[in-house]
Amino acid sequence: MSAYSPREYWTSVADEFRSADAAGLAAVLHFGAPIWFNRLIDKLQFRAVRRALALAEISRGALVLDVGCGTGRWLRRYQELGFQATGVDATPGMLGRAIECGTTSPLIAGEACYLPFADAKFDCVSDITVVQHIPRSLQPMALREMVRVLKPGGRLILMELLRGENAHIFPRSPQDWIRQVVSCGATPMGWFGQEYLLLDRLFVRVAQTLTGGASSQANADAEPLHPRSQHSSTARRIFWAIRHVTAPLSAWADTGVEKICPARIATHGVFVFRK
Repeated sequence: MSAYSPREYWTSVADEFRSADAAGLAAVLHFGAPIWFNRLIDKLQFRAVRRALALAEISRGALVLDVGCGTGRWLRRYQELGFQATGVDATPGMLGRAIECGTTSPLIAGEACYLPFADAKFDCVSDITVVQHIPRSLQPMALREMVRVLKPGGRLILMELLRGENAHIFPRSPQDWIRQVVSCGATPMGWFGQEYLLLDRLFVRVAQTLTGGASSQANADAEPLHPRSQHSSTARRIFWAIRHVTAPLSAWADTGVEKICPARIATHGVFVFRK
């Protein structure tokens, strides 16, 4: 097996799922999952990003850099919210798809570990489920670059996995994410858990056990009935029919779950820092 390369991996994803849905969600969320599921996860993430922006107190007109912008969904939303957004991504295929999806913000080809921008250029940098896909040894370099391009007093928003490691996912504990960014010269403003989805995660874990799937993964990337697997299309239809109940129900319950459960049990953490 060849060594994992983020750029090669996301190039293949961009090519394979280029036309999966009009909004370009499959290529940046859970490819192989039904469109309704990716729309649900996107809705939950957007709710979390709005909460993070409020916590960060980002003003209209702020210069925002979205690292690993993918198909441009956050750039389009940042513009709608009144920010001046720029996107950077290492995968030309993703940038091309972003344009096809209607992104009009500036798009720059570049890697998170070597951001092609001057020091102290942006008021805010966002990283939505990006560094989690960079090998752990390189993650500190990417985080340092994000802090470097922030203006003094600028904000860094991270949404990263807390669990679910596999060949292309490298999560950290909440304390570790915070420690890594603090070592780069930023100060925590706060963080919260995102995407608990307890009932749905329980069902996926049961399905993994019954089908012999890997037990370390926690969401749709862990789907034991992935279309590339040997399981029948009937089994996949049943699997997703059940999740069509458990996932929306879990999402509905998340607001209440967050009030009674520790943030560390969520699938992701959303972190806000000040430089």
